Amino acid sequence: MSALLTQSTATPILEARGVTMRFGGLTAVNGVDLSVAAGEIVGLIGPNGAGKTTFFNCLTGLYTPTSGSINFRGKQLPAKPYRVAAAGVSRTFQNIRLFPNMTALENVMVGHHCRSRQGLLSAIGRGPRYRSTERAARTRSEELLEFLGLAKHAPVLARNLAYGDQRKLEIARALASDPGLLLLDEPTAGMNPSETLALRETVFRIRDSGLSIVVIEHDMRFIFNLCDRVVVLVQGSKLTEGTPDQVRADERVVATYLGTPYQEVDEVR
Repeated sequence: MSALLTQSTATPILEARGVTMRFGGLTAVNGVDLSVAAGEIVGLIGPNGAGKTTFFNCLTGLYTPTSGSINFRGKQLPAKPYRVAAAGVSRTFQNIRLFPNMTALENVMVGHHCRSRQGLLSAIGRGPRYRSTERAARTRSEELLEFLGLAKHAPVLARNLAYGDQRKLEIARALASDPGLLLLDEPTAGMNPSETLALRETVFRIRDSGLSIVVIEHDMRFIFNLCDRVVVLVQGSKLTEGTPDQVRADERVVATYLGTPYQEVDEVR
């Protein structure tokens, strides 16, 4: 497939500082900092209700943070999802959001829309620019389906795909916007062990093609074997971050997942 967007490794591609999201009296995300270097895979973990998906929604313009700043490639991200996608940040969702009555190919082509440049008159009259744009979108989408192992499903309606293939189709659609940063929200949900292993290799290939990636996941084996760095959220706040080995060895993380007071962690081990 053609090369995906290549990033410089000189400076962080994403810098979120003090991101806070309140809903009335509930603080879902509390002063979270996150930086992502070019070509880095960062894991975001934590128990249910930790604020992981809410934080993703802040990064992608679905929510406007109560306070804090989010910069991508040195510029503040706009608080509109379509403008965030145009800026180069794309995502998948915890709950699959495909167009069920469109084919796999058509779903991916939708993701290419923010890179289309034809004008209104060309689109209405299906002029030369419109036709060339559609050909480019189709070619790119076919490449991405091949990349995700879904080429044979191109003409299949999304609702008729297996659950794991729907997950992969969401990734293909996210890549169709040619992002510099890809956010994956529980990408292995519903996958069996062999599918999970294959997805891990796919994420490595996406990273190697030049993208930075942030992954929310409950499968700790997947996260610790995938990520360069792991960030742990608990009750909306950052508990710790570090390499997978550092996070695995942190007694606070063990206690959080086992529901054990910190001082009792050694006994659990």
